Amino acid sequence: MEGTAMNIEKWLEENTYHHSDFWDLKKLIQRKEEQGLTISLCIPTLNEEETIGKEVVLFKSELVNRYPLLDEIAVIDSGSEDKTLEVASTFGADTYLASDILPDLEQKKGKGENLWKAIYQLKGDIIVYVDADIKNIHPRFVYGLVAPLIYREEIKYVKAFYDRPLAVSDTVRPSGGGRVTEILIRPLFSLFYPELTAIIQPLSGEYAVRRDVLQEIPFPIGYGVETSHLIDVYSKHGLGAFAQTDLDKRVHRNQSTQALGRMAFGLLQSFLTRAGDQNVVEVKQAYNTILRQFQARKEKYEQLEHEIHEDERPPMIDIPEYRKKFNVD
Repeated sequence: MEGTAMNIEKWLEENTYHHSDFWDLKKLIQRKEEQGLTISLCIPTLNEEETIGKEVVLFKSELVNRYPLLDEIAVIDSGSEDKTLEVASTFGADTYLASDILPDLEQKKGKGENLWKAIYQLKGDIIVYVDADIKNIHPRFVYGLVAPLIYREEIKYVKAFYDRPLAVSDTVRPSGGGRVTEILIRPLFSLFYPELTAIIQPLSGEYAVRRDVLQEIPFPIGYGVETSHLIDVYSKHGLGAFAQTDLDKRVHRNQSTQALGRMAFGLLQSFLTRAGDQNVVEVKQAYNTILRQFQARKEKYEQLEHEIHEDERPPMIDIPEYRKKFNVD
């Protein structure tokens, strides 16, 4: 374990950034152009009309028109019932329904489905994913994540985090992820994948990845997509393939404890699947996919049953249509 601690300390020193490290966007774009890279932004959505317009306007004005860092901005939607797609299109994003991409495949719904189909639909050598519900959106949510990939060829996957890792003035604040991260994912990583505990916010929805990495890994269509990504990329490429960037503050809506319980249930399924496939843990039976929760109504306790099955898509490189479109031998 001492070796693991030393590896983490070295990695944190060399592979953890602050977005201000990349303030010089002209230099960043020059390096991008020298390498002939293209960068696509994917914003997965479901009923996000209140925030999607502001995100698209900001990214298009600052990172397409003013500083040409992005080659495309795309919204991939799960079937919103509000005006998400109309608003996004009006402000200049390319908009797609996930169900219209690779329509001959069995239809599935979930955020991970949108992220997976972005690999087929978008053209970038690098794909950066940004959630649609960020109220304090800023260009740093993109350039802070793609910059390590542009400056360092060996980096393959960059995660965002939002807290300061060290002291602020005379006060030391704990730094890490949200409730599900600290109660479930960090303990699991500590037990079975200790080097992955170096990732400060493993469940953050903002990350940038090279296409040749994304196309090789399977995608859970639900809650487990980010956890599975980390385990799969780590297993293939090691901790050195990752970097992370401090994006300061992220303001978004909070979820209820019951909603987080459903998330944790799906995450645990994905974790056990990955760890079982890699013989890290022994899984002797199929999972129960019913999560039971309770609510009180007057003097009675009502049982709520939620069917949660973490289905997943295969690596995109296994899809014939993708191989044809991108001339994969």
